[in-house]
Amino acid sequence: MKLPRKSKKAFSGEIFDVYQWPQKLYDGSTATFEKLKRPDTALIIPVLKDKVLLIGEDQPGKHYDYTLIGGRRDKSETPLQCAKREFLEETGMMARCWEKLYSYQPLNKIEWTIYYFIARDITKIQAPQLDPGEKIKLKPVSFDQFVKIYLRDLNQGHWLSFYLAKLKAEGKLNGFKKRLFPKL
Repeated sequence: MKLPRKSKKAFSGEIFDVYQWPQKLYDGSTATFEKLKRPDTALIIPVLKDKVLLIGEDQPGKHYDYTLIGGRRDKSETPLQCAKREFLEETGMMARCWEKLYSYQPLNKIEWTIYYFIARDITKIQAPQLDPGEKIKLKPVSFDQFVKIYLRDLNQGHWLSFYLAKLKAEGKLNGFKKRLFPKL
């Protein structure tokens, strides 16, 4: 859901902006409604031969964990341009083949879209260019390890975790594996 035209920015933060607007209620009264806005996110599932490349990420204030590569989209970028930039910055690699997997807005009260991409035909072209607050270790994992990591994180509300759980319950994980690894 997009912000209403009558909304006004009440606060500008480093990542989040807060917008407010008067909203007429069913009883005829008016209340102030709010919504957050933040840059969209691109997440990448890189495929290296028969492995999925995750990152072990250590950032201030977060516990160390394995996750997808990705980050925030700059205003001038398309979601795919963001995915390519983040992939290059965090791994020093580029991919020749990109496939959009899915996009969604996770929360009604935040204007924010998360885009998932599959990256294939990968080549290392430079050293990673990490942000000052990032420590990243590349971790190639098997498809089964990848699924296990994301099923473990169901309580994080990650779309990919729910998607993999649904595929597993329906006996369709092999179809997704073939989508990730079409040449195997």
